[in-house]
Amino acid sequence: MSKIKELFNIQYPIVQGGMIWCSGWRLASAVSNAGGLGLIGAGSMYPDVFQEHITKCKQATDKPFGVNLPLIYPQIDELIKIIVAEKIPIVFTSAGNPKKWTAFLQEKGIKVVHVVSNVKFAKKSEEAGVDAIVAEGFEAGGHNGFEENTTMTLIPQVRKAVNLPLLAAGGIATGSGMLAAMSLGADGVQIGSRFVATKESSAHDNFKNEIIKTQNGDTILAFKKLIPVRLIKNNFTVKVQELQNKGASREQLTELLGKGRAKKGMFEGDLQNGELEIGQISGIITKVEPVETVINSIIIEYNQKLLTLAKL
Repeated sequence: MSKIKELFNIQYPIVQGGMIWCSGWRLASAVSNAGGLGLIGAGSMYPDVFQEHITKCKQATDKPFGVNLPLIYPQIDELIKIIVAEKIPIVFTSAGNPKKWTAFLQEKGIKVVHVVSNVKFAKKSEEAGVDAIVAEGFEAGGHNGFEENTTMTLIPQVRKAVNLPLLAAGGIATGSGMLAAMSLGADGVQIGSRFVATKESSAHDNFKNEIIKTQNGDTILAFKKLIPVRLIKNNFTVKVQELQNKGASREQLTELLGKGRAKKGMFEGDLQNGELEIGQISGIITKVEPVETVINSIIIEYNQKLLTLAKL
């Protein structure tokens, strides 16, 4: 049995990304019901909204689900209290030091998984005592590491450096991609972009439709002076590039970014002025489908490709 399936008590070693504005209770419960591990994306939720999503997710599935928790979230203490009170079994942490909360959560019986973008932080996560690691290449949508490690180069290096169960993320949306990642040493995969373009995702329909129009080369890694983030190219990213080409300071870029830019794009559907966070793999996404259809197609393709490679 896959270490990831055993760790999370799930049917398939597939974890849904906890993406802000896209990963509400409908998506998380649908992924869990289809045999994967669904995650509620807490990074875009006030505590009362977070509580509501957990309550509804519990009503929608009797399977395990988890929470994605950015460690830089300003009201993290309140979210932690809710997680503990609701006995959420699995927490994925990101954007911060895993040492801060890992031991506390584990004392409450919660499994902790930390997301990293390089070998250095994978080792630090193992030292912090996390239960598993997500190694994410810079093909991924949303916030990325500064090193621009690709998934194909990152996974084998992290696998060599740590002994923990390992999830691969970034540029994976198919059974073929899943098989490739596991061939490189991953025990499972975390998939984001493909789940944004599903019927159960809380992303705006404008954003979903824009994803299926996206072709190779239509995303860009922006804000490298702040925190790199991969976005679909639009009027906003043109302004970002123009400002960066003029040698803009961090302060000027922060001012341009403003507040609520991701919500404007992904949740409210402003395709020109919002942040449209999606990965490079969006170029092969051609339909908005139900989660169950997506997961079934991934597993079928994985098994088919596995048989093909065995013949070779």
